[in-house]
Amino acid sequence: MPTMLEVRDLVHQYGTGPGAHLAVSGLSFTVDEDQLACIVGPSGCGKSTLLRCIAGLIRPTDGSVTLHGDAVHGVPEDLAVVFQDYSRSLFPWLSVRGNVEFPLRTRVSGRAARRARAMEALEWVGLADAAGKYPWQLSGGMQQRVSIARALGSQPSLLLMDEPFASVDAQTRAELEDLLLRVRREHGSTVLLVTHDIDESVYLGDRVLVLSRSPAKIVADLTVDLPAQRDQITTRGSSTFVDLRTEIARLLHDKQSGQAGPTNGSSHASDEALAAERFLAAEREEASRQSTR
Repeated sequence: MPTMLEVRDLVHQYGTGPGAHLAVSGLSFTVDEDQLACIVGPSGCGKSTLLRCIAGLIRPTDGSVTLHGDAVHGVPEDLAVVFQDYSRSLFPWLSVRGNVEFPLRTRVSGRAARRARAMEALEWVGLADAAGKYPWQLSGGMQQRVSIARALGSQPSLLLMDEPFASVDAQTRAELEDLLLRVRREHGSTVLLVTHDIDESVYLGDRVLVLSRSPAKIVADLTVDLPAQRDQITTRGSSTFVDLRTEIARLLHDKQSGQAGPTNGSSHASDEALAAERFLAAEREEASRQSTR
């Protein structure tokens, strides 16, 4: 597969002098075309900073970002971002269709063509019937669907998603996860998704990049060996899913506690498994708290 995104030796520091904060340190990875890669890491580790550097929203202190071979300086035209806070990303004075049409004004010539593209994107996310409503008339999950439709309507080469489902309830989150998988399967999008939810990263991803505590570094790049067709019950109950999410939890737990990693011996293995399960429970509790904010 051709490389869509390349991040090389990325560094970003906020401020200078004694009060400076190093958020990302020497981070490198690639994402292939048509791949869905997830980035998971502890809260405050620099995940969102990394995504903003990739999107061209902030300039990294050092290193480089290239999108299909072109250096990123500023926001690329063929890139779209879906943020966690859908309520702030939508214009309340524009209709649902108007919100999806808005970024097309500089990309698609002709009002009829823009309207057709917007309606097609709303069809993809199941909101064609709500085209004439306003964001404040919709539920949180429906508003996030509008955000996804707006991003997909511009037909980006790369879709960046920053904790896109963290602000909705658990049932809506599952529906939006399945929506993303379906749209990606049907329309072949390349996606880089940042999340603090370990289960979500395994359920959605072809790969999971595990980050350390701040300053962020990649501690593992794991292939998700699950079928392309996934569902919330069967997939999450499979041994492959459980083993991989436990491995990610162990990696995050070890890096946060300063432990050295896997050791030999059944007692050590059982201790690690127990620690990983406790870490997973803490992560799920944090995700639940964020979804109710």
